[in-house]
Amino acid sequence: MSDTSLRGKVAVIGIGLSAVGKVPGRSPLSLAAEAAANALADAGLPKSQVDGVLSSHAFASPFHRFSVAFSEYFGIRPSFSNTLQVSGATAATMFSIGAAAIHGGLAKVVLLVAADSLMTGLTPDLALRSLTESRDQQYEMPFGIPVANTFALTAHRHMREFGTTPEQLAEVAVVHRRHAARTPGAQQTTPITAADVLNSPMVTTPYHKLDCSLISDGGAAFVLTSAEHAKSLGIGKPIFVLGCGECYTHEHIFLMPSLTTTGAVESSRRAYAMAGYQPRDMDVAGIYDCFTGTVVMMLEDLGFCQKGEGGPFVADGQMSYGGQIPSNTHGGLLSFAHSGMPGALFHFHEVIAQLRGRCGERQVDGAVLGLVHSLGAGFATNATTILGTEGTL
Repeated sequence: MSDTSLRGKVAVIGIGLSAVGKVPGRSPLSLAAEAAANALADAGLPKSQVDGVLSSHAFASPFHRFSVAFSEYFGIRPSFSNTLQVSGATAATMFSIGAAAIHGGLAKVVLLVAADSLMTGLTPDLALRSLTESRDQQYEMPFGIPVANTFALTAHRHMREFGTTPEQLAEVAVVHRRHAARTPGAQQTTPITAADVLNSPMVTTPYHKLDCSLISDGGAAFVLTSAEHAKSLGIGKPIFVLGCGECYTHEHIFLMPSLTTTGAVESSRRAYAMAGYQPRDMDVAGIYDCFTGTVVMMLEDLGFCQKGEGGPFVADGQMSYGGQIPSNTHGGLLSFAHSGMPGALFHFHEVIAQLRGRCGERQVDGAVLGLVHSLGAGFATNATTILGTEGTL
C-alpha cells in the first residue's frame, strides 16, 4: 500500500440530516444549515473549528458558489472551499476530495454539506430547467433525450441482452419501500407490490412512476478530519475512509462505451484496491437508485454478482436483510428521499450510521465495512467510496 494512499488517513466524526420529504418554506441554505448543525453537534465540535467546506449546486438556489454562500449564511470563514458538480456522483467525490484536502494539509476539519428543495422550492421554469439542462442542448435535447430517457436506454439494452424483466425491476422498488418502512422520517413508507409498480403510470418505457426516484426537499452534512485529530478529540467510534475511486467515461449518451457496463467497474476497482478489500467483504452498501434498472446494473458492475445476473440477484432477496449485500437500508432515493445532487449523501448517512451500529430495527448485524456508489448524467460519472470501522484498518 502506497504511503500516499488515503486509506485510513481520514475519519468521519459527525453526520447530520435536515428534515426530508416535503419541507415547505425552507430554502436550500436553511436545510443545509440544519444538516450542518446536526453533524457538528454529533461530532461535538463548534462551527468555528471548520476550516474547509465542500458542497454541490442547488437547483432551487441562485448561488453558483453554493459553498461560499453557505459559509456566509452559517457564519464561518473557511480557508478551503469548493462547489462541486459531477451530477449524481458529486456525493462520493465530495468524500474523496475532502479526504485528499485533509491528507494534503489544505484543511483540518472539512464540512461536506449539500441541500436542495426540489419538491417545494422550484418554480415551473426551474423544474423544467432541472430536467433538461444536464443534457446537451444541441445533440440530445432536440431529439427527446432528457436525463430519464438516458437511463431508460440503458435499461432497455440490459433487458434485451440479458433477459432482465419488468418484474425484476419492480422488485427493486418493492425492496426499497420495505426498507423505508423501518426508517423514521422516510418520505414514502406505504408497502407496495411488484404489481403496484407495474400498474403505476408509465414515465418513459420501461420505467413506470414507481420505478423512478422521488422528488424531495432535504440536505445532509458530514464532518471529516484526520485520523490523528479524531483520536485527539476522543471520538468514540470514528468511521474511516478506506478507499476512493472515480471514472468518467463519456458526456453524451450516444458515446457511452457500453450501454450495459459502466464506469462503476473502474471506480470500484480503484476503491477496492485502495481499501484492500473485495466486494465479498462488504457488509452493507449504498447504491445510487435514481431508477430501478440503475440498481440492477450497479450490483453487477460493483462486483456483487455477475454481469446479466442483477435481476435474479434482486429477485432472490440478495440486496436485503439476510442476503449477500443489504443495500439502501434507509429506502434509498426510491423511497427515503431524493433532493437532487444531495440525494446520494443520504446513502452515506445510512451506511455510516450502519457501521456505527445506530440503525435500530434496520441494523445490519455486525456491519464493519460499507460501500457507497454515486453516479450521474446517464452513467457518465461514477464514484465509489469504501468506509470502515477502526477494526478494518
